Amino acid sequence: MTDKNEVAEVTGDGKQLKPPLTAKERRQIFLRYAFLPESAMSYEKMHGATWAWTYLPLAEKYYKDDLEAMRRLLVRHSVFYNTEPQTGQLVNGIVCSLEEKIGQGEPISEDVPMSVKASLMGPLAGIGDSIVQGILIPTLLSIAMGLAVGGNALGPLFYIVAYGAIMAAVTIICFNSGYRLGTKAIDAIIGESAKRITNMFNVLGTIVIGGLAATTIALKTPISVPFGEEVKPLQDILDGFFPGLLPLLMVLFAWWLISSKRMTATKTLVILAVVTTVGVLLGLFG
Repeated sequence: MTDKNEVAEVTGDGKQLKPPLTAKERRQIFLRYAFLPESAMSYEKMHGATWAWTYLPLAEKYYKDDLEAMRRLLVRHSVFYNTEPQTGQLVNGIVCSLEEKIGQGEPISEDVPMSVKASLMGPLAGIGDSIVQGILIPTLLSIAMGLAVGGNALGPLFYIVAYGAIMAAVTIICFNSGYRLGTKAIDAIIGESAKRITNMFNVLGTIVIGGLAATTIALKTPISVPFGEEVKPLQDILDGFFPGLLPLLMVLFAWWLISSKRMTATKTLVILAVVTTVGVLLGLFG
């Protein structure tokens, strides 16, 4: 039985187009970018090399007899590109739809897919990073850490399975939506809409991080101080007017090290470990 996707299309003016991509070929393009977006990372190209490799199935389908056209396809997709990989599948779907039409012979400029990539990688990076790194990962980690108390293996297993399942669903939905909508999806991603969405998720991510800092960072002081005619624990006084003040100060200290001092996460963790160790030894923390 002939796959209906292999039947050539006919335009309104009677011109016969090459067959569209089959479901298998679209799946190959999806999986290549899904698993290896950062396999050949460099500061010069970022995801560029992976994009070129991703579109080899399309190149072999439409340009196996036109090596110059194949060369242009691979060269234009080898340029610098960088965005959040999971939500970035939306761009991959849109570009796949455009490159399919170009390969079929429709009058679409070869510059259009590149303009789409350049226009969308910034907004999608902001939206994707806000959702994935600012909300999803901290939330799943907080649940996993709660389950892992006492050495329970369910904690890390929960995180691995939950993160994998959610990200798989996100990438599939983004790619299929991008492929189905084509350039129509651009209107909802760029401009003021993208800024509002990004700001919304940034605020929500800040709230989530604040909540996690207050509930998961265990930092208290055993110091007692004079309080009128009594001597009261300093921690009780702090909790009376600002619960979670010490964890907040530690978070702000880490943020200051990373943002103002430009320190790496590893150096920041080492400094925090030293500060807390010295604090415990001196009796400041307990």
